[in-house]
Amino acid sequence: MSLTTRQVDLNADLGEGFPNDREILDLVSSASLACAAHAGDRTIAVHTLREMSQGHVVLGAHPGFADRVHFGRRPMPLSTEAIQSLILGQVEWLSEIAAEVGMQVRYLKPHGALYNQAQCEVEVADGVLAAASRLRLPVLGQPGSVLEERARTLGVPFITEGFPDRRYRDDGRLVSRSEPGAVLTDPEAVEAQVVRLVDQGVATLCIHGDDPRAVANARAVRSVLERQAIVVKGFV
Repeated sequence: MSLTTRQVDLNADLGEGFPNDREILDLVSSASLACAAHAGDRTIAVHTLREMSQGHVVLGAHPGFADRVHFGRRPMPLSTEAIQSLILGQVEWLSEIAAEVGMQVRYLKPHGALYNQAQCEVEVADGVLAAASRLRLPVLGQPGSVLEERARTLGVPFITEGFPDRRYRDDGRLVSRSEPGAVLTDPEAVEAQVVRLVDQGVATLCIHGDDPRAVANARAVRSVLERQAIVVKGFV
């Protein structure tokens, strides 16, 4: 492979009970599975893991707040210790099921509000990183975030993540979903963002499995990467 070849991982959040997981698995190189807190259950996890075990998609854990009513997207004021505990419990649950089909959790990606709070709140970030350190797993998060800064300080491997379909603020934070224009739908805008994120050095791009357009979005991003000669390659 040429030294100038660009490459990126393509991940998706799966195992949340939506119908497109099988099709998405054919398009991504890693998948973060829900741990039955914000969504999902054992039956869904086993089914998705069995499908993953037939291919080359890397398994990640996708723990979140146990708040199914709000799909784990409502912020919660939990302590560092409580954050660590909830993540350890959820990843242990997923790891035990994964072992049944010969798979191993290879990275950690918080879900929803837990993810967002970890990007900017030291106490939450430290809880996530304490769990990751105990589990010996790298953590996915946004570049330039508090989570990245604390990961570097604490010596926890950090994987930078970008979002092809989400609008960014000038400071690098995501525009809240509650604001108009937070989600990009124009194909040219998505393509420009994919190229920008890869050129900025993000290691993985995210496809939201709960989006009704998830399969179309994944295909669109793969098409962009092919046109731009960017290789899809797992970060693990």
